[in-house]
Amino acid sequence: MDSLRIEVTRGSLVESVHRVSAAVVDAKGRLVAAAGNPDLVTFWRSAAKPFQALPLLQDGAVERFGLTSEELALACASHSSEPFHLELVERFMAKVGIDESLLACGPHPPLGAEVARDVARRGTIMTARWSNCSGKHTGLLTLAKHHGWPLTGYERAGHPVQERILQEVTRWTSVPTTDLIQAVDGCTTVCFGLPLVAMALAYARFGVSDEPEARRIWSAMTDHPELIAGTGRLCTDLMRIWPGEVVAKIGAEGVYCAAIPGRRLGIAVKVEDGDLRSVGVGLLAVIRQVIAREPAAGPSLEALSGLADHAEFPVRTTRGATVGQTRAAGRLEFFG
Repeated sequence: MDSLRIEVTRGSLVESVHRVSAAVVDAKGRLVAAAGNPDLVTFWRSAAKPFQALPLLQDGAVERFGLTSEELALACASHSSEPFHLELVERFMAKVGIDESLLACGPHPPLGAEVARDVARRGTIMTARWSNCSGKHTGLLTLAKHHGWPLTGYERAGHPVQERILQEVTRWTSVPTTDLIQAVDGCTTVCFGLPLVAMALAYARFGVSDEPEARRIWSAMTDHPELIAGTGRLCTDLMRIWPGEVVAKIGAEGVYCAAIPGRRLGIAVKVEDGDLRSVGVGLLAVIRQVIAREPAAGPSLEALSGLADHAEFPVRTTRGATVGQTRAAGRLEFFG
């Protein structure tokens, strides 16, 4: 299998190398391209969120509580805790009649760099709604309330909410429930371990699905990319430069997934050492090589120039001088 890696240089020397495994799969399940080990089993982490949000629509909770596309987008988000994210979480909880004390997630340093600096400067005391996963947790509680299931323990394996999500994960990935590895995510909910090829298949299917509920999740994410991540973050910026043509979702520990319906493809990327500096660089390297292979189909290669700051970025000293760069190297292997 060909090698794809992220190199961190300092001067003329490659100081660090982060190996990348990737799978590019079409909607029929054919492996189109790969790097490293496309069968690598790892945790889907937050890249699973669109599929965790689907039962809200399928089971009627969205209609019952009058949820908007913005609230649906937030249920799929790993948000940056910017003011508009926090305000939307509050409105979402108020609509459903959920108190913040019910959220099982805990606060952490905000994923948005400017927000994190502001929190540190002000000494802000963060609560559960500041978690990047607070939209997902509000969605899970909404599903529990809709069905009359217990609101406590909704985040734990075996709770009806988690059993319902397990059905969707199996349906989209074609991984039997018995083969899914379950563990506790950083935000306390269940996370799922499965092969990269299965993650990519789920995204490929999601991108071309004609199921009304899947289309509404797709539209919520692509209509409100600022809610999925936030200012200056790749999920948001990628969906803005290709409006309606791509969905991208990051996960912790170096996971990234994307769907490109114009090419009927799903992508799953894992930086094997979990380096979050590198995973966006890896995803863009995969997308660039896929598009270059067939430049006439789907989103244009030229649009990626608007993401240059995500595709390669400088290594700086504490005085701000550029002394190296973080960049992608190596290639995918294509099949057929």
